[in-house]
Amino acid sequence: MHNSTQPDAGRRALLKAGAAAPLAILPTAAFIPKLAQAAEFSYKLGTALDASHPLNIRIGEALTRIRQATAGRVDIKLFPANQLGSDADTLSQTRSGAVEFMCLGHGNLGNYVRSSAIASLGFAFKNYEQVWAAMDGELGEYIRADIRKTNMIVPVSRMWDNGFRQVTSSDKAIRTPADLQGFKLRVPPNPAYTTLFKALGAGPTPINFNDLYTSLQTRVVEGQENPLALIDSAKLYEVQKFCSITNHIWDGFWLLGNQQAWQRLPSDLQQTVTREFDRSVADERADIAKRSESLQTDLAKKGLQFVQIDPTVFRSALNQTTFYKEWREKYGAAPWALLEKVVGKLG
Repeated sequence: MHNSTQPDAGRRALLKAGAAAPLAILPTAAFIPKLAQAAEFSYKLGTALDASHPLNIRIGEALTRIRQATAGRVDIKLFPANQLGSDADTLSQTRSGAVEFMCLGHGNLGNYVRSSAIASLGFAFKNYEQVWAAMDGELGEYIRADIRKTNMIVPVSRMWDNGFRQVTSSDKAIRTPADLQGFKLRVPPNPAYTTLFKALGAGPTPINFNDLYTSLQTRVVEGQENPLALIDSAKLYEVQKFCSITNHIWDGFWLLGNQQAWQRLPSDLQQTVTREFDRSVADERADIAKRSESLQTDLAKKGLQFVQIDPTVFRSALNQTTFYKEWREKYGAAPWALLEKVVGKLG
């Protein structure tokens, strides 16, 4: 009995001694994995588009790759559908650094960086080949330089696509500029749109997008213009009969970063972030192009009648006005020359 109780007593003594030891060791060991996993750079990225839009889907894929490629050092959280506020609010936050990244339409950015809005020039681009030749080329680089001159925001990737805008109508198909005479058309409250349709003889009417469906339903306006994806998601085909493939304005987004937040990233991480975003840009552009084709089929099944028009007729009509001349004076000779280098003479 003596021999058997002695080891038990010894074990009890060792257990008592060991019970205190983990208090000094385990907390440190337990926190090591968490510290290793914590992001060195934890950033936010806001967009205005619905979570299901190809832009947000492809951005999400890029963010996953960025976390993987940087071993978790860079963790960017996506906030779609204006969760961080309106475009104006999010831009203000991105400029101040409260938000590190955002996607902003080139037209809206034009209110802050004038040259950006030149991509919204009516009937400037004939096709996507011209769009990307300009925006991935010298014109895009000119605008990038202007963005950097703000000393608050920087362009982070190539431009994302939102598609060409099309005109829809309730009673008559729009085939020529003559069909727009006196036509009451809802447009965003943006000079690029109001001046374009005024020059073509229409009656552009700025209306908040939230009120658009009701305005079409009650015939406050006869028509509207938007990319096909938005015409579909907002169910505008329920209150419109015709859709003219005018491709009158191209829509795209800049991915912008707060300058200080961007500069905090070491150059190798900057390169990784840009590389992965650019990879997703290519995927998203292909998504939008494919979706635009399928949407015509889908919307036709929902009752929307499509009308193919000759955009050169509309551009010729604009050439008979002072439209291009006035916008050339506003944008300046340098970016205008870079645009015409790709799309040809305007005005």
